[in-house]
Amino acid sequence: MKKQAQMQKEDVRKIFQSSSSNISQQLNFIDSLQRLGISYHFELEIDEALEQIHNTFTNNKEITTEEDIFKIFKSNRGSFDEKVSEDVQGMWSLYETAHLKIHGEDILDEALDFTYAHLNSKTSNQMSTFLDAKVRQCLKNPLHKGVPRLETRCYISSYEEDPSHSKFFLNFAKLDFNMLQKMHQKELASITKWWKKSDFARKVPYARDRMILMMPIYGTVEELELFTQAIQRWDFSLIQPLPECMKVVFNTIVELWDEIEITLVETGKSNLVLQYIKQAFYKLAQSYLVETKWGNEGIIPTYDEYKANGLISSTIPLSIISFVGLGEFSNEELLDWLSSEPTIVNAVSAIGRLADDVSSHKFEQQRVHVAAAVECCMKQYNMSQEEAYKHINKDIEDFWMDINEEFLKLDYIPNPVLECILNVARITEFTYENYEDKYTNGELLKDYVVALLIDPISTGR
Repeated sequence: MKKQAQMQKEDVRKIFQSSSSNISQQLNFIDSLQRLGISYHFELEIDEALEQIHNTFTNNKEITTEEDIFKIFKSNRGSFDEKVSEDVQGMWSLYETAHLKIHGEDILDEALDFTYAHLNSKTSNQMSTFLDAKVRQCLKNPLHKGVPRLETRCYISSYEEDPSHSKFFLNFAKLDFNMLQKMHQKELASITKWWKKSDFARKVPYARDRMILMMPIYGTVEELELFTQAIQRWDFSLIQPLPECMKVVFNTIVELWDEIEITLVETGKSNLVLQYIKQAFYKLAQSYLVETKWGNEGIIPTYDEYKANGLISSTIPLSIISFVGLGEFSNEELLDWLSSEPTIVNAVSAIGRLADDVSSHKFEQQRVHVAAAVECCMKQYNMSQEEAYKHINKDIEDFWMDINEEFLKLDYIPNPVLECILNVARITEFTYENYEDKYTNGELLKDYVVALLIDPISTGR
């Protein structure tokens, strides 16, 4: 299979390189490679092509800023030209592009409103089967905010309906998807084996049976304070008076650190990352303690106070520094940066916290629980529940613009690291879209799990 994949990869490379004299075709090819999930094989070629295309536009004297490009679509009256709506493919592209906006790009806000209204008004008989499927998909979830592998799986299924599709692209994409799926199956089997061996679900029955690191969210304030001190000092003696379930959590964490340390030694990597992860875990324990005190004392903090603490209690900073810290780009400078609460990590964490709160708000308030973002927002701004929902959703959109802006600034951070951070926000969007909580209601994930991890894509052979 690897030999076949290499041959098909070279065929795709030749086709892409043959389009160098046709900018429109080249851009369409790049778009297809990205959506089919195979662009990572051709990063050098794509970067070179995009640089040449960018230079072509910047050498045009009529275009001095990126905003000038979008002014082309406007009429003399200053609004977007209605003739643009006749080109559905072009509107689809403009709609996707508008989601890359940053703060202050009003023209892209206008583009987003214009294209959404017109695309949403189109009926199926006004478009090809392929285009209709893609327009409905992007209106539901734009590519920039979509989980890459899910977007790839969906696009491969419909790409064949595109009249201009390339069989070489499609065949390689199917083969590549199936090969990656086999790799992911092996990784999942290894993780599942570790999880079952820990027997965590039986030992800590109040915790969700999920293959993630859990913290004890139930207990008295005194118990949680002691647990937090134990995490800070890494002191086994401090957990002796605590309930058995807390001891299990602490011991599971310690065992995980030991495994990580062994792996780091075997791979010749510095165990410096463990110190950063431990510090991040201590911050998480502190944030849980703060929320526990709020809940026990019936305190509704201000929205700003809640968000500041929620960045940490979302668990996202810990997840990111653990995942990136154990990766190939890990070094002291990168770990220092991740630990400095950079804007992009804060934005992703805020999206995770707020989207979770909004989608699970009504369910969580049926039980004794700390006030969530909705209550805190209502209190600080003296607004109704519906107004709070709108305010929080607006905040989420602003945090997306923070992410986009940071992507343009952080040229000294490896792109795969930034993509990793971005993907956390994408997963959040997917998990809580349409006010559903796929994290709590795991059955909502079944079809996606089957498509990504179980069923291979038929190659027609």
